[in-house]
Amino acid sequence: MSYKPQITVPATYMRGGTSKGTFFRIEDLPKEAQVAGTARDKLLLRVVGSPDPYSKQIDGMGGATSSTSKTVLIEKSSQANHDIDYYFGQVSINKPFMDWSGNCGNLSSAVGPFAINCNYIENLVQNGIQTVRVWQANIKKTILCHIPMKNGVVQEIGDYEIDGVAFPAAEIGLEFVAPVDPSEALFPTGNLIDELEVPGVGTFKATMIMAGIPTIFLNAEDLGYTGCELQGDINSDEKALKKFELIRAYGAIKMGLIKDIKEAQTRAHTPKVAFVSKAKNYTASSGKKITTADIDLNVRALSMGQLHHAMMGTASVAIGCAACIEGTLVNMASGGGEKKSVTFGHPSGTLKVGAVIGKNNVVEKASMSRSARILMKGCVYVPANTME
Repeated sequence: MSYKPQITVPATYMRGGTSKGTFFRIEDLPKEAQVAGTARDKLLLRVVGSPDPYSKQIDGMGGATSSTSKTVLIEKSSQANHDIDYYFGQVSINKPFMDWSGNCGNLSSAVGPFAINCNYIENLVQNGIQTVRVWQANIKKTILCHIPMKNGVVQEIGDYEIDGVAFPAAEIGLEFVAPVDPSEALFPTGNLIDELEVPGVGTFKATMIMAGIPTIFLNAEDLGYTGCELQGDINSDEKALKKFELIRAYGAIKMGLIKDIKEAQTRAHTPKVAFVSKAKNYTASSGKKITTADIDLNVRALSMGQLHHAMMGTASVAIGCAACIEGTLVNMASGGGEKKSVTFGHPSGTLKVGAVIGKNNVVEKASMSRSARILMKGCVYVPANTME
């Protein structure tokens, strides 16, 4: 057998919000991976270091968590009035599987800066805010990324702090425009609250919403939790994780996302499961004291089968939208009534999210702030037979 050297692919490793991922221009990928399909999935799996039966991703760019097992693809937009098309790939850690069914709200903050640094954006603002119009191709939605510029380059360093990220950076504003099209069902069952029956587990009150990312909200106390849990409280409990996965699977059926329970195994990224409680004092994973004066409610969410260390950006959009619609579990946990924004507590701290809700509960936009930074730029190396 003749030896073939590794192939190299230009790539940028970036942090966006509380996530990290490997970013590519589609035109830089090997020809067979420039189109969606098996070759692309095999390449990206190998880049990140999956599937890894040890769940460590030692032989790849992944960090062995749902927040760091991610890839992003960018190209010039094919859509009118947009600058770039953005594809997000969630990489399974221990299975040979890529999920393209949703978006990563945190990495959405890094997409605009990446596009600017790749010279995709013309007529740049020299000093001020550059708006990059992003078409999120997975979910076919518009994201406006508002990026601070200094002397014609992206300002990455600043004093804006995010709970869940150790160092401050420059604030990037995100607007998720019409995250649910008026022709689509914001609440796929037609109800603000449903009775979700999960065989062998129980029946739970649930708010199921499609904004940001399909999300199933439950009451913490119905699950036997306080809403103040940290990662170790959930992720060390295999029985609890299996229960959450069953809830997620049966919720996906009720939301119309899948038809058979077995399909949930091939749709691991969506829907998300989250549980809410009224605002309570707790100590975040950093040691920071969070009090009821800081927050309107507590929220915990699972991603790829594990409790998230902070909060997924797309789930934050779902939280903001649900909180601003009277009668949902999220709205009631935050005190009920009319709202334009809420600040919620998560395992790493707090986050403020907002939404503009029009007539008939049409979501006009949702907003939040994140930050992003380039960590490394160069090439990734993969074995030559990766796409075979």
